[in-house]
Amino acid sequence: MFDIGFSELLVIAIVALIVLGPERLPKAARFAGLWVRRARAQWYSVKDELERELASEELKRNLKDAQDALRDTEQRIRDSTRETERQFEDLRQAARDDAQALRDDIESSITPPALAKPPAAPAAADPGPVLEEEARLASTTDTQVDAPQDETHVPETGTTADLFPPKDAR
Repeated sequence: MFDIGFSELLVIAIVALIVLGPERLPKAARFAGLWVRRARAQWYSVKDELERELASEELKRNLKDAQDALRDTEQRIRDSTRETERQFEDLRQAARDDAQALRDDIESSITPPALAKPPAAPAAADPGPVLEEEARLASTTDTQVDAPQDETHVPETGTTADLFPPKDAR
């Protein structure tokens, strides 16, 4: 900072001794030392405060970086959750569609051709007996599929024995 060598300090000391004299020189040296100590203390105080402020700024910056990283991670987790839910719903819908298609295939395979819906019949035809027969067969088929009444002989699903149960003895 100051480029003062030993020779320059010696010149300053000789001039101070001549100007101040031997009686006032020790008092002036103590006064100068006091001011030097105060200046150094002030300098160290400013330096410490500056270092604390820099450390505080660094901590704030680290905290902000950590918060940003946390927000990014939270957003990625939310996006991942949404994507997983969407995929789950797609799978659920595909399973429902497959199950419905399977039900439709099973229903079409166990419905006898005679009970299949006839083409548009003339209005004069009486659909009453056909509908009654369909209802009787459907209720018989449903009870045999859901809860077989005869535990010893359970026909396989989709066979003629399943579709047309034996008639009761009169």
